[in-house]
Amino acid sequence: MSAPIVFISQNRVIEGKLDSLKEYYRQVAEMTEANKPGTLAHMAFLNEEGTEMSIVHLFPDAAAMERHMVGVDELARKARDFMESVRLEIYGTPSDEVLEMMRQAAGSGVALVVKPESVGGYIRM
Repeated sequence: MSAPIVFISQNRVIEGKLDSLKEYYRQVAEMTEANKPGTLAHMAFLNEEGTEMSIVHLFPDAAAMERHMVGVDELARKARDFMESVRLEIYGTPSDEVLEMMRQAAGSGVALVVKPESVGGYIRM
């Protein structure tokens, strides 16, 4: 049985683009909720200054994360108009394909942290 995966992207908001980023994120979150039922959570949080945004995803398993990643390239390219990724964090064990995709992103100067071993815990649903 595959374990849940948490994926967090840490991003720097491009100066003057915060309002546009908020609107774009809301659109992406609505599309994700409607089209990717395997994505259990897709939430964004800003720091107090509005200069950093963290996006948190929760997947029930590696297969759901892989399905979520289909078509993400186009959305990520558009998001670069508003923010730049600085760190990607994966808690759990994604598929080899998703891990390679993340490594390619990290190759462009984005930090990648993977913590594959769960020590325990629970998720209420």
